[in-house]
Amino acid sequence: MKVTKQVTFIAKEDSIEQLKDMLKTMVEPSKNENGCLLYDIFQLKDNLRKFVVIESWENEEALDGHKNSQHYKYYKANFEPFCEQKFSDDLDFI
Repeated sequence: MKVTKQVTFIAKEDSIEQLKDMLKTMVEPSKNENGCLLYDIFQLKDNLRKFVVIESWENEEALDGHKNSQHYKYYKANFEPFCEQKFSDDLDFI
């Protein structure tokens, strides 16, 4: 079953560009992974500190593979100094 997530990041005041750069490094490698249907990052015009990642995977197995990738592990180990808040939602689409 398809898995779609929305992950929201709020950058620290002085770390907007650093967080943006780190999140951007995830796009191409993630899109090239087996089972990736969608992976895009958006920055809100009216709140430049807010980034929204929308990702969709063929199934849980594909998402698990993503979570075991080198680029995901690097991001997980390094994003916190730039991020004030992070939250995610699972989205149910037909």
